[in-house]
Amino acid sequence: MRKTLFLAAIGLLTILLVVSDHVFPPPSEPDRETRTAVVALGDSTMSGEGAGSYEPGTDGEEGGDWCHRSRDAEILKTEFQADQKINLACSGANSDKLRNEQLPRLRQIAGANQVTAIVVAIGANDDPRFSEILNKCFEAWGKRSDCTSSVAPEWTKRVKRMIPKVENTLNAIRQTMRDSGYLDSQYQLVVQSYAAPVSPKMPRSLQNLSGCPLRTTDLEWVVEEAVPELSNGLRTAATKVNARFLDLARAGEGHEACVGGDDPSEEWFTRLSVDWEGLRDERRASHALQESFHPNALGHEQIARCLSEFLASPEKRDGACVPKLDGSLGLSTEG
Repeated sequence: MRKTLFLAAIGLLTILLVVSDHVFPPPSEPDRETRTAVVALGDSTMSGEGAGSYEPGTDGEEGGDWCHRSRDAEILKTEFQADQKINLACSGANSDKLRNEQLPRLRQIAGANQVTAIVVAIGANDDPRFSEILNKCFEAWGKRSDCTSSVAPEWTKRVKRMIPKVENTLNAIRQTMRDSGYLDSQYQLVVQSYAAPVSPKMPRSLQNLSGCPLRTTDLEWVVEEAVPELSNGLRTAATKVNARFLDLARAGEGHEACVGGDDPSEEWFTRLSVDWEGLRDERRASHALQESFHPNALGHEQIARCLSEFLASPEKRDGACVPKLDGSLGLSTEG
């Protein structure tokens, strides 16, 4: 009789393991269901690069890193209700680094808290290498030539190569949450695209080392072709894993770096930023321009405003952040 009961129990356990949608989750902390968290993953645009006020250990200190996680990063400025807002993003991260370095920490957080939303900004440091493109355009300005003729023909191919990498990363995020006992429906997974940090509408007097050393034709390509195409590629990846998508392609319109002329107070992106003291330090010199052309603290505040609206509207699969008539950034009512 005992042997029969034992064999029956083994059979039932086998059936449960085969038909279950998820592996059995690890035990969670007793108060997980009462302590909520929103988590940010990704690269410099999410970590807070350019916003200053960086967390200790993320600004190149001895034994630290260059993640540049800012206390003014957008995820920390959202009005979405959560007991904790946790920023795991790191400047320079690509899809591989997100999976290898940020997901283990996400697993820990998901086991100790009820994660209600994950916001991801990734892809630009994969095949598109967007910061590298801007650097080439900067170098081209110095040579009095354009960068568009050399980078534009390859851009579409770069974005296409990026899509499966971002898709794989989003699937890895999904699997991490499933392994932690979550259903896909129990949290929001939001993929956020990138805003154009510069504009051809800037004064010519600032198209130099005192502001934004980029040629008008290159600026036009960045705004009209490169950034929208990058956003469309990220939208494709998000759709494939049933994630929500927040389009930031037009988020900076009228507030890009250098468009303010002599008054940069209303700009949401950093101009050419040089850490002159860091240039004298061999260990920091390679990071001396790192903050250039990223959302500043005001930019993160505005993006957080739009992100808050989007997180509060889970029925919308897609959204776009656009400047409103009052000059602030808001969620588009179209679509």
